Amino acid sequence: MSKNQEIAVTYQVDGIEVKLTPSIVQNYLVGSSAQITMAEFKFFTELCKARGLNPFLKEAYLIKFGNEPAQLVVGKEAIERRAILHPQYDGMDSGIIVINDDGVLTERQGLFYTDNEKVAGGWARVYRKDWTHPVYISVSVKESIQRKKGGEPNRMWDSKTATMIEKVASVRALRKAFVEKLGGMYDADEMGVRLPDDMAVEEPEADIIIEESNQDTDPEQVSMDDI
Repeated sequence: MSKNQEIAVTYQVDGIEVKLTPSIVQNYLVGSSAQITMAEFKFFTELCKARGLNPFLKEAYLIKFGNEPAQLVVGKEAIERRAILHPQYDGMDSGIIVINDDGVLTERQGLFYTDNEKVAGGWARVYRKDWTHPVYISVSVKESIQRKKGGEPNRMWDSKTATMIEKVASVRALRKAFVEKLGGMYDADEMGVRLPDDMAVEEPEADIIIEESNQDTDPEQVSMDDI
């Protein structure tokens, strides 16, 4: 590889070419100025390529803060879309688990609950045409809620607890039902990862495919084994 060239990983998603280089991932797809390693670049691009994820459409993010290991998270819509398009997908039910003033737990479809009830958890049931029994997942708010450094719930979990816990249950159930297509794909909310508020994911112009070090040729195309 020429010293003036940068590794490029190219693949197709729904007929659209996606081209990723370390500088594109670092400058456009990482949630901070923390520098990713080549191993983290390889892991991110390999999963995106294997699962057909287009990070420029906000289907995948690589989040890194300081010297902590980078975390790859996938948008809920990307997970849902791939499950729905699976030929064996046969629908899903989901909702919340509430507890009333008398301590009675109720599993309820949807997100509705009254003022005298508290959201205690979420549940989801995913059906496959080739399975006799559906996949059922239930999760508790206590174990799933995301908190600030001070210990209080973050803004979304505090104001939309039902929405957030149902989302966590749904994603886990879909991944378990279609692990062959969704394995390794985790949503930010189930991992406790907060996407930076100012994170902008926009497709870069073609002229940033090459690093700015007197380069005048396209990046070298390599296989993942070469990285």
